[in-house]
This record gives sequence, C-alpha cells and structure tokens, in this order.
Amino acid sequence: MTHSKSFKSTPPSFPDESATRPLLIRLGAAVFRQSGKIAVASFRQFQSLGLRNQAIAGGLLGSVLLLQFSIIPSLERPPSVSRSAYPPLAMNSGDPYIRALMRTISVSESNDVNPYGLLYGGAYFSEWEKHPDRCIPIVAGPNVGDCTTAAGRYQFITTTWQEKAQQYHPNSQSWLFWQQYTFDPESQDRVVYRWLVDTEAWNMDIRAQLKAGRLRDVLKTLSGTWTSLGYGIETNDMTPYLSEMYQKFLKEEKAKAV
Repeated sequence: MTHSKSFKSTPPSFPDESATRPLLIRLGAAVFRQSGKIAVASFRQFQSLGLRNQAIAGGLLGSVLLLQFSIIPSLERPPSVSRSAYPPLAMNSGDPYIRALMRTISVSESNDVNPYGLLYGGAYFSEWEKHPDRCIPIVAGPNVGDCTTAAGRYQFITTTWQEKAQQYHPNSQSWLFWQQYTFDPESQDRVVYRWLVDTEAWNMDIRAQLKAGRLRDVLKTLSGTWTSLGYGIETNDMTPYLSEMYQKFLKEEKAKAV
C-alpha cells in the first residue's frame, strides 16, 4: 500500500500471508514427502499380493509421486516465481536498470495480467484519455475507511498523476494548471521513467545506485511513495521477493538491450 499523499496499491488477498507462508510451505511439503514414504512402504508390502493389488498400489504410488514433483516445487518457490503474469513495459526504450526497477515496482503495486488498466481493489478501466479518477473504498491497511483513486501500473492517485504528468508526460504543458493528460500504458511508463531518472526529485542518482548494486538503498528511498516496497507503512505478499524479481527483470532487460 502506498502513501496516502502519493499512491494506493491493490491490497493483497491475504494480508498476513507473508508471515504464515514459510510455515505452511514446510508443513505442506512435509506431509507430501511423508505420504510418499508411506506409499513406497505400502507398495513393497503389496508386491507379495496379486496383480490387481499391485496395480492399485502402483497407481497410488504414482499419484503421490506426481504430487510431490508437481506441487511441492511450486509451494517452495516464492509466489513471484510461480506466477506467469509479469507483462513487459509498454515503453520500448530506456536504461535496463531503470526499466527493471519499474517492473519491480509494479510487481509490488499492481501484480496483474493487465496492470495498466487496474484500479485499486482489482477492477479494471479501459478509457485511456485521462486518469479514471474513481475513488474506491480502502478495505485493508492503515488507511482503511478512506477511499483512493489509485490506478494503473504504478497505482497513481489522481492528484499525483496530474503533478507528475505536468512535469514528465510526453505531451506535458507546464503552463496549464489542470491539463488532462492521457493515461495510456506508454504514457504511464514514460512519466514514471522520467521521474525515476530525475536526480533532483529523489536527491539520488537512482541509475548509478542500481549499477553499484545498491537496490536496498533505492527501495528505501522509493518506499515513501510506493510503501509496499518493504520500507514503508505496509507490505504485501510480494514484498519479500522484490530483490529476486529485480534481478530476474534486470537480466531480461539487459538481454533486450543487446
């Protein structure tokens, strides 16, 4: 969840999952592995019986082994690895380090097959002429009871979008107080990209920090805006895996840049 003056993110389905997931994984894996041992022992006992019982035991053993090889690995992987929806950026250009960071932010803020059209709470919008500006009640976290206009891949609230679009939008007109800026996917990317590379905006050269391997410092700096990055007022079930996801995205973005 992001700061009320900047953004709001889609709440996790299970707010406490990050705390309980490791224990549940270990318990689930232990159950499946133990069932595998029992099946093997049962199969050895059934070997002395008739063919029909041997077939039954073999089927049982095969089913358990299938569960072990298919379910346990997916349980032991973080949710970031087991999910398939990590859409690329709509913007084609840009530095691979910043692009990987943008994708990492969206994993935490809008982990969805259609992040650019995502509203807080999981609904979608499809008009790109301007920010949707729909105030939706907040159902979890420290701001529960309020409402938020958070929308898009980076969960901009309306006022922050207007402020940053005035500075960084491809069609920005700084002399207008309330210009309606297009909220299409590429525009969302370009505004965030230009914001992240603006060293004065963050009192930090984010690209240089990333190239030096200081991702943690960058996430700490950005957590005042995107609080689900691990150092803000709240987290979600993706927060523990952001460093892993950043490395994955950086590898992909560097390969594209070659």
